[in-house]
Amino acid sequence: MSETFAELLQQFEQNKKTAAPDSIVDGKIIEITKDYVMVDIGYKSEGMVPIEEFRDEESKQLMCKLGDEVSVYLFKDEDDRGNLVLSKSEADRLRVWEKVKVAYEEGTVITGRISSKVKGGLHVDIGVKAFLPGSQIDLRPIRHLDKLIGEVYDFKVIKVNQKRGNIVLSRRALLEKERENLKETTLEKIEEGMTVEGIIKNLTDYGAFVDLGGIDGLLHITDMSWGRVNHPSEIFHVGDEVKVKVLSFDKDHERVSLGLKQITDDPWVVAEEKYPIGSRHTGSVVSMADYGAFVELEKGIEGLIHVSEMSWTKRIKKPSRLLAIDDEVEVVVLNIDRENKRIALGMKQTEPNPWTLLSEKYPVGTIIKGKIKNITDFGIFIGIEDGIDGLIHISDISWTQKIKHPQELYKKSDEIEAQVLSIDVENERFSLGVKQLDDDPWGDIPSKYKNKAVEGKIAKVVEFGYYVELEEGLTAFMHRSEVSEGKSYNEGDTVKVRVLNIDPDERKISVSARSYDEQKARGIADDYAEDDSSTVKMSDLMN
Repeated sequence: MSETFAELLQQFEQNKKTAAPDSIVDGKIIEITKDYVMVDIGYKSEGMVPIEEFRDEESKQLMCKLGDEVSVYLFKDEDDRGNLVLSKSEADRLRVWEKVKVAYEEGTVITGRISSKVKGGLHVDIGVKAFLPGSQIDLRPIRHLDKLIGEVYDFKVIKVNQKRGNIVLSRRALLEKERENLKETTLEKIEEGMTVEGIIKNLTDYGAFVDLGGIDGLLHITDMSWGRVNHPSEIFHVGDEVKVKVLSFDKDHERVSLGLKQITDDPWVVAEEKYPIGSRHTGSVVSMADYGAFVELEKGIEGLIHVSEMSWTKRIKKPSRLLAIDDEVEVVVLNIDRENKRIALGMKQTEPNPWTLLSEKYPVGTIIKGKIKNITDFGIFIGIEDGIDGLIHISDISWTQKIKHPQELYKKSDEIEAQVLSIDVENERFSLGVKQLDDDPWGDIPSKYKNKAVEGKIAKVVEFGYYVELEEGLTAFMHRSEVSEGKSYNEGDTVKVRVLNIDPDERKISVSARSYDEQKARGIADDYAEDDSSTVKMSDLMN
């Protein structure tokens, strides 16, 4: 029995661990206390490891149990009670560094979890803290790095300095290698005319770049839709999956042109049959411009409602005051140009044209009453109905009076009567007249004044003569050559003249004071008796 004990003791001594201090050794958990985990590494005494080194960092749960085998780091010095000083975390850290060195030297992959955002990049937990520069995160810059925190990826170790504790990783290097492998496969199988799937990689003003698998193809804005696209962002977002057709492929230069609309039939081929002139349809407003609104009749087919085709009576200056994006609107096809892919639409044509009813409602000769809405230098606009105005031209205000500007006689909001002269439905013009309410005095003027001696008043003095008022609203002109020598007149003077000429068409009368004086002096006619009793006086004419 004593021999057996001696043999066992000798065997125990032989089996003692010979690991040197400051190295990693294997052991077994033999006791777990409140603060420590006792580990037997085969030495005379056990080692103590702080229990916190066995807890999960996030959940704080204990990640060990009695009997578990564990690798720990053996420090050279013992504690004040003679116990071995061990560390699981230090052993883990050294093992990670060994793994990192191998990955760096052999170019193998290492897995880690992105833990936090730091200046210039991200921190990655690979068992120890490593740095992932922003330029090495992806193939293209990523704006919002926060969304990557917590994600687990494979990385390539591109720099190691254990002395300083620096490890630099790259995910981009792995993605580039993966992309290069995909590129070779894609280049081998891609052909013109085939339909492929890809992911929207980038958007520009002129199109979208689609990742087909290691190679990018350009989907030009003109090949996105049979209809009009203002910007690719109206259809796509970065990251969208898309199915497109290969339009052209240059293998040598690795250029691929793609098309989306080419996957479907061109709706314009049958547009003339589907949307004949005069047909009614309902569409949705998809775009606005100063000159009109674009309405989508179906996917790929849009028509323009010009501002002039929006209302029969209202003058639309800005379509946005009448319509808004996404409004459903009923329209009539006015014209279609399949070759240039254009459709002219009208809104007002869906309702009766009020101008076609005016001739029945207001036949020529009708007397109407309305308020003055506007006064211009060429006439007066009278409100007839909602959105319809009638024009009294300045020449239709008076038979005899010379009017420089209508505002001499009228002001805005005045209510006046006028006669309907004409209605031009095609050009939407309603002509009115005020003077037509009375008889034309020029019908009697020739017989009334021909070769007569009359008395008038100087209404205006001009450089080349005088305007002589013969009666209210009737003015004649007397040239300076028709004034007796030595005589001149001032405005307001009474003058006796003889009528020389009357032009009813031009509504002009010319008179002469010299002719009157000469014939009176010679006594040629009884009209020129001394008492001038036969002279037509202005006061008599007015009476």
